[in-house]
Amino acid sequence: MIEAVFFDLDGTLMDTSKDLGAALNAVRQAEGLPPLPDHITRAEVSNGANALIKLGFGEGLTADQHQFYRQALLDYYLANIAEYTFTFKGIEPLIQMLSDERIHWGVVTNKPALYTNALMAQFQFATAPAATVSPDALKAAKPDPEGLLLACQQANCAPAHCVYVGDHLRDIQAGKNAGMKTIAVGYGFTSTQNCHHQWQADYTVDCATEIWPIIQQLHKPKG
Repeated sequence: MIEAVFFDLDGTLMDTSKDLGAALNAVRQAEGLPPLPDHITRAEVSNGANALIKLGFGEGLTADQHQFYRQALLDYYLANIAEYTFTFKGIEPLIQMLSDERIHWGVVTNKPALYTNALMAQFQFATAPAATVSPDALKAAKPDPEGLLLACQQANCAPAHCVYVGDHLRDIQAGKNAGMKTIAVGYGFTSTQNCHHQWQADYTVDCATEIWPIIQQLHKPKG
């Protein structure tokens, strides 16, 4: 029986790549630099703001320059957080089906709470998440299982009866470390590397529409 399904946010629940890329390009434009194409920024967004600044401005920045550009990126992103962002195909029907089966759902992300909460507030789902966990309240981010275990506490469920869905190796590692079943998705930000089949997840999918049959199988096993 499955009590809850938890999702990574960026690259699993939502495609946030264009808004993050737009934020980086806005900072570049202010410095007279041309925009980077989407496929370049998309490959780096899951690594966070620091990685995006390195992508956009190279390794030669001073600490002060790096921090200035990073804050400018984050400020722009917060002000335009859902301009281009959308839920991946199949996610909203999936959450509806989870709700119909009285299975909790939630988000466990390495995205800071300020941006996570602002983004989630822009979308309406069949039911509200039973847990939303960002690294602000944690001692360790993924792949440490602390965030997933906190989500279980918030949703009042046992890790062994939960599933974690993610598009990065660290997501699968975190899920396994927490004692959950894991689903690696191939449609996220690491999809161009086609490596999700190598992460030793319990299940792999290439589209969010493939997740529900797995949940059904785990929730109501045959026999």
